[in-house]
Amino acid sequence: MDRYLDTTRQGPMYLAQEFIAAIVVASLRRGAEMNHYDLGAYVVMSNHVHVLLLPKIPPSRLLQSLKGATAREANRVLGRTGETFWQAESYDHWVRDEKEWQRIEAYIENNPVKAGLVSRAEDYRWSSAGKSAETSLGAADTSVCATFTGS
Repeated sequence: MDRYLDTTRQGPMYLAQEFIAAIVVASLRRGAEMNHYDLGAYVVMSNHVHVLLLPKIPPSRLLQSLKGATAREANRVLGRTGETFWQAESYDHWVRDEKEWQRIEAYIENNPVKAGLVSRAEDYRWSSAGKSAETSLGAADTSVCATFTGS
């Protein structure tokens, strides 16, 4: 599914717009500042987002807050009113240990390379790649990886 999302040229590609991608990145960082989660790896692709985080509030509330805030702002910028921005579903996965965390982190940060957008992960602007870790992973066994896609 990820390979399809990375290479498809169909459907909404709102996240490819710099201002919309910036809204999503700012919202991810804001959620960490609000202590909703510790933010790990993330990447904003043209039609989906991958994020690895350690939740501090219930994941359903976390995604509702994150998706709601970004959808309102993105739709406002795009001049869309009352339209769905994110798909209703998301994929989450409980990370069991540090080794799995590192594997998922590498997968997320290398997504733009696999999609052929850049040759080095750290060259992709809308990603955590190349940045020092902002938070301690401390409890990888209670972390979650969520992927949500645009509608």
